[in-house]
Parts: sequence; C-alpha cells; structure tokens
Amino acid sequence: MLTLAIIKPDAVKNRLTGKILAHLEADGFVVRAARLVKLTVAEAESFYEVHRARPFFRPLVTFMTSGPALALALERDDAVMRLRDVIGATDPAEAKPGTVRKLYAESKERNAIHASDSPENAAREVGFFFAERELRGL
Repeated sequence: MLTLAIIKPDAVKNRLTGKILAHLEADGFVVRAARLVKLTVAEAESFYEVHRARPFFRPLVTFMTSGPALALALERDDAVMRLRDVIGATDPAEAKPGTVRKLYAESKERNAIHASDSPENAAREVGFFFAERELRGL
C-alpha cells in the first residue's frame, strides 16, 4: 500500500530531510518515488482544498509555499495508519517520544511532515505529486 508524506519547508530548510527519511526507512517504509517541489500558491491551495474553510488554511498555504519540500510516495503494509503513528500528533508538544514530530517539529504550524490521513486521501495525494508512469510496477 502507498501513502504520501511531505517533508515540509521547515524541515528541509533545517537540513532534517535525511534524518526524517532514515527514521521512516527504519520503520519499514520503502521510498517508491520522491520529488523536491516548490509549491505555487495555486498548487498549495488545490492540495489543501479540504481545509479551505478552516482558519489555518491561509497560513498553511503561505508556509507550504515558503520553500522547497520533499514529496514522497511511501510503501509498506498498512502504510497510511502506520505513517500517522510514526510521525506523531500535529502538535509536537502532544506527540509521543520518538515520533518524527516530537524529534524534529518546531511547532504545531511548523510540524516537519505531512502524512495522508486515509487510504482515499493517500491515493489522491500520491496522484497529485506523481504520475502513474512513475509508480508503475510498484
């Protein structure tokens, strides 16, 4: 099963990409596709469309367009739920010890990594960043 992770601009800027990737691989995730991206405002608005009515939407779009991010198609059994467990709570102050966000996030807003929250969203989100031909045979 594939899921999407995005190592966010704060973590890329702070040169945590390798540590986060190593953390994910140590938990059994296999990187099936990766792309360094610099989202435009329109792309970020489209990707986070589900949150448009929420008060954090505009700050999230601004943050996600502030610098490069690393989009990852990750594979393992029960990938969606396992990735959510491995990254921890959105607020690093509430994240369990040893999770990505507890280790590397700056704040609830600058929380180092995005992960799909359902198999349906994982399929949509992986497709947002990666063409079918990039994932063929996986």
